[in-house]
Amino acid sequence: MTASPPLGQSRGRLWAEISLVLALSLGASAIYSVVSITNRLTRSEPLSQQTATLNASLSSRPTFDLIYQVLGISFDLAPVALVAFLLWRTTRPRLARLGIDFTRPGRDSLSGIALALAIGIPGIVVYLVGRNLGLTVNVVPAALDQYWWTVPVLLLSALRAGVTEEVIVIGYLYARLGDLGWGRWQIIISTALLRGTYHLYQGIGAFIGNIAMGVLFGWLYTRYGRVLPLVIAHTLIDAAIFVGYGWAAATFPDIIGPRTESTT
Repeated sequence: MTASPPLGQSRGRLWAEISLVLALSLGASAIYSVVSITNRLTRSEPLSQQTATLNASLSSRPTFDLIYQVLGISFDLAPVALVAFLLWRTTRPRLARLGIDFTRPGRDSLSGIALALAIGIPGIVVYLVGRNLGLTVNVVPAALDQYWWTVPVLLLSALRAGVTEEVIVIGYLYARLGDLGWGRWQIIISTALLRGTYHLYQGIGAFIGNIAMGVLFGWLYTRYGRVLPLVIAHTLIDAAIFVGYGWAAATFPDIIGPRTESTT
């Protein structure tokens, strides 16, 4: 059965809206990732010997590095504000169509923590297996110099990833694709593929692992209809990886890999 578009919006207008939102956010990331993995796979050195660096320094001057980092995080959250504006309701809960209502903060937090613990370790295993099989590049989650603001910026970066990915890929796309009449599993699989695609720059292993994460998160969302636990889980996982990377690289250099700059 085909659902009717929201009042005053044609199917063409909905597709245009979705395209614009993705072009300003994770759709653009997906295209860059496809180009990046193509570039990597056509090099002489194998994937396992290449490096992708997240949270790199943006200036040799600490004050300006901080300014650039904060600006980057702030502007990356603009598409989240856009989808909140697009799906805002005049009645409470205002962000219900995004799966957000803030009515159960304690329960959502506990669910997010449990989910982070459940998928965090398997995620690390998938990464290490991918590295061992030569399917994943050496991912350096944090290459910032140590300043007073380094850890706060890394935590903000983790929050940016959790909010951006879950609110747009889960909350927004599930609402809009549902408006277009897509079925439950059609939405789950397509958005999981999108999630995997914008992580392709990290290698084939990351692509597969993030598809699996997308399917799990999508299934949980269609069952419980809540985005905040997914945001919390995603943020906690990234925060642990970003902040803990320096210690892990120093303690397990043969497993984690060298702390080098990004190969683009």
